[in-house]
Amino acid sequence: MNCLGEVRHEHPSPTYLKRLAGVLFMTVWIVVSILALILSPMVWLRPSRSQSGRMAVRMQARRMGLAMQLAPQQWPHWLSVEPPNPCAQYHRPRRKGRVDSWSYWQTEPGIWCNQWRETCVDPHLLPHLATLPPDVYKLEAGPQMLALYWGEKGDEKVLQDIAKVLQALA
Repeated sequence: MNCLGEVRHEHPSPTYLKRLAGVLFMTVWIVVSILALILSPMVWLRPSRSQSGRMAVRMQARRMGLAMQLAPQQWPHWLSVEPPNPCAQYHRPRRKGRVDSWSYWQTEPGIWCNQWRETCVDPHLLPHLATLPPDVYKLEAGPQMLALYWGEKGDEKVLQDIAKVLQALA
């Protein structure tokens, strides 16, 4: 106030404004950093696209009546591609009265061999084996269960082909 009672407004100095801007900038930067630290674990928990795709295929398999599990395997050394271990096993029960047991590994796309590396020549199996994708590594049958080991690189159309094979051979 001056001697006449008037209020005088002073403009802040440029140094004060720079200091105020620096403090505001630092406050915003700290708040953004804290939010990033809080939210980053949520991003890590979110499944990747490939994981989401596999989950969708597995849920579709359940709706189609197939069971699925990750099963450890002792893969033959002579396979050209090293399958994953554990590998996704899709299986279904066999019909009553089936007593045959066999196992075939896909050594190359469309080439199926047994444990002695003899090529499959069974006229009943060959048409079904020909419809399977290259990332199906093994197909085995026992008296109670038919199992297929798959790399899960396909979509639901490939799953439908696999379900048809399992249904036909069960």
